[in-house]
Amino acid sequence: MTMRTPVQFRSKLPDVGTTIFTVIGQLSAQHNAINLSQGAPNFSPDPKLIAGVTKAMQDNHNQYASMTGFGPLKTLIAEKVAALYGSTYDVDDEILITASASEGLYSAISGLVHPGDEVIYFEPSFDSYAPIVRLQGATPVALKLALPDFTVNWDEVRAAITPRTRMIIVNTPHNPSGQVFSAHDLELLAELTRNTDIIILSDEVYEHIVFDGERHHGMATHPALAERSVIVSSFGKTFHVTGWRVGYCLAPAELMTEICKVHQFLMFSADTPMQYAFAEYMANPDTYLSLAAFYQRKRDLMQTLLAESPFKLLPSAGSFFLLAKFDHFTDESDSELVKRLITQYGVATIPLSAFYTDGTDNKLIRLSFAKDEATLRAGAQALCQVKPR
Repeated sequence: MTMRTPVQFRSKLPDVGTTIFTVIGQLSAQHNAINLSQGAPNFSPDPKLIAGVTKAMQDNHNQYASMTGFGPLKTLIAEKVAALYGSTYDVDDEILITASASEGLYSAISGLVHPGDEVIYFEPSFDSYAPIVRLQGATPVALKLALPDFTVNWDEVRAAITPRTRMIIVNTPHNPSGQVFSAHDLELLAELTRNTDIIILSDEVYEHIVFDGERHHGMATHPALAERSVIVSSFGKTFHVTGWRVGYCLAPAELMTEICKVHQFLMFSADTPMQYAFAEYMANPDTYLSLAAFYQRKRDLMQTLLAESPFKLLPSAGSFFLLAKFDHFTDESDSELVKRLITQYGVATIPLSAFYTDGTDNKLIRLSFAKDEATLRAGAQALCQVKPR
């Protein structure tokens, strides 16, 4: 029996409760469903990385790291960003190791957004952006990406900018659509924000998972945007260890100062042994440069396996995800179909409506291909059996 409190209180997020993600998790457990829903690998990381953490612990690197992170790791990040994207960040003042990319997002929004501000972001979106903005007493302004390609309508962005706009949140490669920004998108974003005080918060956790030989067009590739951007990335996504909860932020020194003020009271520092292991591991650039080809093989396998399914797959240019359209064979809502896939076919996916604050249903489901081959084959086999209802 749960404990009841006599305390009267007022929720800061009164409309946040049990989500479709929780429902899917519970149903999946009940039916032992094949997991194509979660954006997390189900395979092991490189044993060298685990050995690196073990060695760091055995070498007694078990106490607090520096507040901004382990110096050699930050140096490697600076070298990587300069080599791949052309921007130079000061190791001491412009790079922060965070306790997950999520903590980086929170610290950036909390440190730089004030009550009364407005923050533009794009839906479908990762579900934490709007709640974090609201917790600051600010207003999230959701703009919908244009279907079928999930592109930004920059004219809509221009119209949405007001004197209260403090931040624009972007995400490339994009979760859940798998689409990526182009160099032209960066030019338009730079044009819209030129001569303003608008900060760009760029969620780039899938920066190394861009397919078909294309380049990642992150904010650090555009000098004018780099000067006003906070870039957030993830070691967990990059190295198949999402449970280790270590990420990083890049930002100009003046912005980073405000982010660190929040970070030092929220976490103080990220886990020390993991930072030592990442520093040793990513000294070899192949550990992250090989990632695009690794996941492209998984994407291509999933596309091939689902070629005879009733679903129509949308292109995926990056990330862990494919979207599948189904309105040509059933009039079910996406949530109804997802529940039926679990209960009747034993495979778990995610309804795209879960990524919209208003529950927009475009008759699409999200599939994660960050799985081992056996899981991809079993999940695809189940999806190929789906019948109209």
